[in-house]
Amino acid sequence: MASVMLVEDDEALAEAFSLALGGLGHDVVVAESGESALAELFDGARVVDLILLDVMLPDVDGFEVCRRIRARSLVPVIMLTARGDPVDVIVGLEGGADDYVVKPVEPRVVDARIKAILRRGAAPSTPKLQVGHLEVDTDGLTVRADGAELNLTATELKLLVEFANHPGQVLSRQMLLKRVWDYGYVGDSRMVDAAVARLRAKIEKDPAHPELIRTVRGLGYRLTRP
Repeated sequence: MASVMLVEDDEALAEAFSLALGGLGHDVVVAESGESALAELFDGARVVDLILLDVMLPDVDGFEVCRRIRARSLVPVIMLTARGDPVDVIVGLEGGADDYVVKPVEPRVVDARIKAILRRGAAPSTPKLQVGHLEVDTDGLTVRADGAELNLTATELKLLVEFANHPGQVLSRQMLLKRVWDYGYVGDSRMVDAAVARLRAKIEKDPAHPELIRTVRGLGYRLTRP
């Protein structure tokens, strides 16, 4: 179903997850360190659909690996780690991770998260959208700001399209979790805040004073009408 790179230095855990996810239809390749994962991705030109990334690795930690991946690639990244402290979650999400899953976790839950993230890459139904100074082409999966193409991840694109389809409407964090992340249960609202912050950094002329996506205190976010 999906080609997955699992970056995990615990040999027993890596084997268990590889077998379980393989049984669920995924093609799993294991990297035992952050540097080896980066080498396979960029020097070895390995193509994968998604990366499962541990934080506590023997060389460079997962947060730094995620930042390096995001600087060169839009491949989805799920942090899969035992570190569940709120600060760690925020660091991971703000570093570019698409999701943050705390171990121990059942492989079927990870499988559901993988499927949810990969569904975000599908093009939305509306082919062209104009959002202020942005032109969103959902057929070509591109966003341009004043003619220059922006590099948005699939999650960021779907988040922007969700706002564009509901201009002026307040969208709560839980609503966005359900519509963008496909979570049919109560998820972590910090994931939404981190994704909105990353999106603002790419689309707002002054991210510190956003004009397109406004925070509605205590409720959620709203796209101002172009």
